[in-house]
Amino acid sequence: MEITDLTPAEARVWRAFPRGELVDFRTAPEEDAGGGGGWGPERTVRAAVLRALLLAAPRENGEIPSLDLSGARITGGLHLQYATVDQPVRLKNCHFEEVPRLHGCRLRELNLSESALPGPVAHAVRVDGVLRMTRARFRGTVRLAGAEIAGSLYLEGAEFRASPDAEGPVLQLNQAVLGADLWAPGPHTRGAVRLTGASTAGQVNLRDAVLDASGDTALDAQNLAVGTNVTARCLRARGLLDLRGARIPGILDLAHASLSRPGGVALRATSSVIGELWLFAGERVEGALRLRRARIDSLSLDPEMVPDEVYPNDLSYTALVPHHPAERRLPMLERDGDGYVPYAYEQLVAAYRRVGDDEAARRVQLAKQRRRRATLPWYGRAWGHLQDVTVGYGFRPLRALVWLLSLLALGSAAFGLEHPAPLKPSEAPGFNPVFHTLDLLLPVISFGQETAFAPRGAHQWLAYLLVVTGWILATTVVAGVTRAVSRP
Repeated sequence: MEITDLTPAEARVWRAFPRGELVDFRTAPEEDAGGGGGWGPERTVRAAVLRALLLAAPRENGEIPSLDLSGARITGGLHLQYATVDQPVRLKNCHFEEVPRLHGCRLRELNLSESALPGPVAHAVRVDGVLRMTRARFRGTVRLAGAEIAGSLYLEGAEFRASPDAEGPVLQLNQAVLGADLWAPGPHTRGAVRLTGASTAGQVNLRDAVLDASGDTALDAQNLAVGTNVTARCLRARGLLDLRGARIPGILDLAHASLSRPGGVALRATSSVIGELWLFAGERVEGALRLRRARIDSLSLDPEMVPDEVYPNDLSYTALVPHHPAERRLPMLERDGDGYVPYAYEQLVAAYRRVGDDEAARRVQLAKQRRRRATLPWYGRAWGHLQDVTVGYGFRPLRALVWLLSLLALGSAAFGLEHPAPLKPSEAPGFNPVFHTLDLLLPVISFGQETAFAPRGAHQWLAYLLVVTGWILATTVVAGVTRAVSRP
């Protein structure tokens, strides 16, 4: 392209490029690039001119060239596929009429902040510095799959609005590699964000984002690997947050978040490894919570946010905070979509024991046995009810003493009012109603009273009742104590 072919606006950009000077066509600092389709020729630049500048790279001695342009209407397609651009490219507050195509391109730096454009196609793009698209407005899908960005990717405040008939995510970053942070979309995203297999050495920031996928997948971050944290505080998500297989050594911050996918799964973090998961101070999750096989060092979970359906099978955590009584934590296990899962109860027991709350641990163990009882046949349930009533499955041993004292009082009173006749009057010891009752109740101890006296009538039936009750009480005590002593 010859210099004589340039319009006055293009000539201004051409002259400024070798010196790295800013060309600003804006008429007001807060001008909205979304309405740039009506900007006139005085601020219109053809994409072919920008391409020629970047590839021909005119220079002046002692100057550092760069493309620094604001407030321009860019017509035509900016096609830089597989090109190598050594100069920084800053196209801020610009209005693009066509999709920029940058796939396979290598750039030093790219800044599209506050611009309005169809979603750029930049698969496998390589950026040696940062890629900044702060407060940009996209009318289609931003395709950055397989991108390599040495610095950070800034998308904070960006708006993604795909056409109503568009399918798929509005932001594709699957398999992307970032050398620093990902500052992801702000509060005006309408569609899904795909981070499948992406990795970043820094953090992923989704704070205050609104991801609306109309009940489908709002965030697809399967196998995401981050260097520090995923910050999604105050996130509003309508659709599935999919973090299966994610590796987050720091914090997954979902405090004050609103997760909604009624009738489906709202959050899936199965097989993930997370340093800390914060899920508190927000609205109750609408939809299922799947944490199967996840490994979490510290789980900060507000019982009020737990939905009606959870899947904690094989979930392991070291600490469960904040500390709540067992009664507030147990409903989560009772809502297990897999039914009775012993492992989930044992994890909660271990968490209470680590903080020294043995009473709460015993309550969880008791709840576990009661939940297990419902899975047994009728005779197993009957025996379980008996153990529960008598000794609380071994976790309420004082109940056995209460039963013993109650039966002892009953027998002593009955036999004290009417002494049974001795079998051998000449050899029988003096009758003692208390020890006679103990002789009947305790199957392994003999005070010589049971064998020396023979109750008759109603007292005989009372003696039978005390013997049978004694054996049942002794058996349940042994079973319960054995369970309590042998528990992990």
